Amino acid sequence: MVIVVLVAITVMFGGRWYMYIAQAETPYDEVGIALNGYMPTPLRAWGCHKLKARFEGQLPPYGCGGADGRSWM
Repeated sequence: MVIVVLVAITVMFGGRWYMYIAQAETPYDEVGIALNGYMPTPLRAWGCHKLKARFEGQLPPYGCGGADGRSWM
């Protein structure tokens, strides 16, 4: 039962995070930013890279910004 619950939670939050990375209309979705912040560093970096490719001309969302906060990581 515990494994089923853990898998369900992973699919639910992981799916929502992926929807943010792949299909969000804006990089500033609050739930997406929060979920991206909880991801392990390699997944967060991958997500930020994908967001940068989709929203090149915009400022990065929280968690994807460089040291100056205006450039992408």
